Amino acid sequence: MTTVSIIGSGNMGSAIGAIVAAGGNSVEVIGRDATAITGEIVVLAVPYPSLAEIVERHRDALAGKIVVDLTNPLDFSTFDRLVVPADGSAAAELAAALPDSKVLKAFNTNFAATLASKTVGGAVPTTVLIAGDDDAAKGALAELVRAGGLEAVDAGSLARARELESIGFLQLTLAVQERISWTAGFALVK
Repeated sequence: MTTVSIIGSGNMGSAIGAIVAAGGNSVEVIGRDATAITGEIVVLAVPYPSLAEIVERHRDALAGKIVVDLTNPLDFSTFDRLVVPADGSAAAELAAALPDSKVLKAFNTNFAATLASKTVGGAVPTTVLIAGDDDAAKGALAELVRAGGLEAVDAGSLARARELESIGFLQLTLAVQERISWTAGFALVK
């Protein structure tokens, strides 16, 4: 059994916690100011601007752990651009700030509703795309996702996080503009 610590609350944290629990694993939901982080895998279910504070506060506690970044670094005031360099990503910034952690990018191309229902648009199974440089870490997260009833696909190295963030950005802007619903989105059909 794996213990997953989820920093942050809200719909994404709840949906991911339910997936972890459905797979028979342990979930610890903690606030940003937690004093202890016990999970082997830590999911940062927070908005992008909160990452710097979490790193500053928990850098030592996150050392040696798998850290999952699900943020989409978009300009929330305009919803018209990503706020990271075009050749970078929030996940790359996080990995640079946490060199002793195994940083993965995952869940950012999924809406909470598609995680909870385990389908996109009510028809296609939800797939979690996972990018990272540590194959064992990606495998551990993929195993948790599959045990919880969803599909998981290795999207490649952490360099692929920029493409995942672009997909997440496009999907969010479409939902905010009400061109798609929050139960829809992009799906991977094999």
